[in-house]
Amino acid sequence: MLKQKIHARYLQLVNDKIDVFRDMISGLADDAQSDAKGSAGDKHETGLSMMHLEQEKLSFKLRECLEQKAVLDKIDPNSGHSRIGIGSLVKANGILFFVSLALPKIAVDGTTILALSPNSPLGSKLMSQAVGFTFEINGTSYEIQEIN
Repeated sequence: MLKQKIHARYLQLVNDKIDVFRDMISGLADDAQSDAKGSAGDKHETGLSMMHLEQEKLSFKLRECLEQKAVLDKIDPNSGHSRIGIGSLVKANGILFFVSLALPKIAVDGTTILALSPNSPLGSKLMSQAVGFTFEINGTSYEIQEIN
């Protein structure tokens, strides 16, 4: 149940970002259209260039969020794992890790969850491991206690 809530919260987080970026891009397009009707000259061209650059930045961020959503959409939060893979919820030293993407830390039902990419140093150490595996990161020893 916790894993489904975590997955849903991260999906909501990414969907909210997608909505914000789409709204910002739409707002810039509207501003550019209304600005085009009432302005002329160099200042107008500079303003349009700045809006276009901002629109490109936002479009890049939107693409990143859509890619994150695609990864989360592929995860089945109802599946169990005996070895760590993408979508695993891993408990090590009492810390919960959601192996998926590098996303912000969240709290679900009073429990803190750290999302990590399988390509991160910690994520790559965890991939394909099972309960009981011990490892060390930055001088701290960890033991995998649970995998869901």
